[in-house]
Amino acid sequence: MSSVLLCSAPVHGHVSPLLSVASHLVATGHRVRFLTGARYRAAVEGTGAEFLPLPAGADFDDTALDREFPDRTNHQGLDRLRYDLREVFLRPMPDQIAAVDAALAAEPTDAVLAEMLFIGAAALARRPRASRPTLVCLGIVPLSLKSRHAAPFGLGLHPMPGPIGRLRNGMLNVAVEKVVFGSVQRYAQRVHQSATGHRLPGFVLDWPSWTDAVVQFTVPGFEYPRPDRDGLVHFVGPVSRGGAGDQPLPPWWGELSSGRPVVHVTQGTIANQDHTALIRPTIDALAGDDVLVVVSTGGRPAETLEGPLPDNVRVASYLPYDLLLPLTDVMVTNGGYGGVHFALRHGVPLVVAGTTEDKIEVTARVAWSGVGINLKTDTPTSEAVGTAVRTVLAQPDYRKAAERIGGEILAAPGLAGLATLIARIA
Repeated sequence: MSSVLLCSAPVHGHVSPLLSVASHLVATGHRVRFLTGARYRAAVEGTGAEFLPLPAGADFDDTALDREFPDRTNHQGLDRLRYDLREVFLRPMPDQIAAVDAALAAEPTDAVLAEMLFIGAAALARRPRASRPTLVCLGIVPLSLKSRHAAPFGLGLHPMPGPIGRLRNGMLNVAVEKVVFGSVQRYAQRVHQSATGHRLPGFVLDWPSWTDAVVQFTVPGFEYPRPDRDGLVHFVGPVSRGGAGDQPLPPWWGELSSGRPVVHVTQGTIANQDHTALIRPTIDALAGDDVLVVVSTGGRPAETLEGPLPDNVRVASYLPYDLLLPLTDVMVTNGGYGGVHFALRHGVPLVVAGTTEDKIEVTARVAWSGVGINLKTDTPTSEAVGTAVRTVLAQPDYRKAAERIGGEILAAPGLAGLATLIARIA
């Protein structure tokens, strides 16, 4: 069996799918070490993997990003994405590289599996193949690979077919690398060269193309076609599951089977400090509708949801998605990659509102694939949310598209496919 090193930035949505990977690999007899933030020690050790802590310079508390990075609140939209790439994901690169090198020096390793925003792995990708382990990028966010057939990552643009589309994409790739993310690329070059003595060979967000394989945690129906990357990218479907949990269900759980449409709304586990962004507009929008609005506060106490609640609203800090989503008619979310795939696994259509981090690309794919409505903002009005939810409930095509993607997910190889790939190329 192989010896595997997993690497993840200390962010819940990044660590969570890799925990599933670790559990599967350990269960099938592999030696697994997991390099990530201190907050996740218990979760990593619970998989049976050995926990390796990131150095202090690469670790942070992802539940308090605005406290860890005080200047972050001064940036919005695309500027926030640039800030996060630079400060949250690129600045730790030297410490990440040092930690990976220390782990590789400690014992023989057959494969390094790094999620896409653990950008320190880019340094490993540029080393001669004979002097490094197999390197696999795990796609826990939408694909960022440069392609003639897709617009650059970060713009939220759908594919445009034909020669005109390829011309558009080529021009946008130049503009993004030189202008939109020019400052990010220059910063990445400085950090990488300082840490390794070598320049990056290309655009930093395209670093997965330098690896031995990219394993994307989705299905082809939810990702833009890239025929020029077919040999590199392997789709295995989402690997994180909602889990039934072990805490008791809320006392109102039986109402979910009352016959009223169920609308679930959440802001995820990270961007959930300000419920007025999406949860409160959804509550207000549907206060007079004959639906049951089920709110998850993403692990925060339910009491943090301020203000009066209409009679058709039910709230819990956490809800088990494997039990909730089969009873859900529409999910309203800010567009986390994992949460969207939880919904699609169960054929649940979506209303999405998110433009920060990778969410601008996730929400664009929701609209492109036909599984829901993209509100194209972080702070939609209650009127916009209400109109979108009623549209999704009334038009069966959204449910049919979500069920189509759900069928692809059920047919995907999942973790077994990842393990098979590792065995083949390591």
